[in-house]
Amino acid sequence: GGAGAMERWTGRVALVTGASVGIGAAVARALVQHGMKVVGCARSVDKIEKLAAECQSAGYPGTLIPYKCDLSNEEEILSMFSAIKTLHQGVDVCINNAGLARPEPLLSGRTEGWRTMIDVNVMAVSICTREAYQSMKERNIDDGHIININSMNGHSVVPQSVVHFYSATKYAVTALTEGLRQELREARTHIRATCISPGLVETGFAFKLHDNDPERAAATYESIRCLKAEDMANAVIYVLSAPPHVQIGDIQMRPTEQIS
Repeated sequence: GGAGAMERWTGRVALVTGASVGIGAAVARALVQHGMKVVGCARSVDKIEKLAAECQSAGYPGTLIPYKCDLSNEEEILSMFSAIKTLHQGVDVCINNAGLARPEPLLSGRTEGWRTMIDVNVMAVSICTREAYQSMKERNIDDGHIININSMNGHSVVPQSVVHFYSATKYAVTALTEGLRQELREARTHIRATCISPGLVETGFAFKLHDNDPERAAATYESIRCLKAEDMANAVIYVLSAPPHVQIGDIQMRPTEQIS
């Protein structure tokens, strides 16, 4: 276990979606620290470029490669995978981290907000998973790993109307991760599937959810001592460090002080 168990990932390729901020940025940094080639994608790459420069000047053994991609557009996802194949052979680890919540209740929400959540939280996860698996399969990679960043909202529905549709998309991620595990078994591969389900993590997430109410967003994080993006990165390292015969299905983690 521990740091030594990450050695087999040295020099191998990880895709991290939503790598510009929050959990994605912390995960990308941690993987670069462990010597991986990390393709970090987002709609705007300036923050990823800045992070890549930081990793380089810190002397981390891996590299961070920024890639501009709108995950709500399948063509952009496919051309990203095609570019990764051309430049880096393929993807060995896929971390489906990109996700968003829009404050659209079931009784009054706007269709466009629902559709955006479906496109990024469900469709993009499924497309990236399929393409990552095909990339592994064509190179006979038998020890790859697909990690979905889920949420505790993928396990229980809280009485907050603004996250009900978001919660439904995260329930989908729970089902998709288990379905994936079953299909990987059927395919007689040792590629593993895991999801990580955090409660409140202190990122910019709530500020995007409550974008017209920054005070409510700030209050979300001020009420208790939240998880940090680094806690999530540590969980990803733990998952990737597990010995080949151990498949971690789901890590459910909450701030100690969180109520629901």
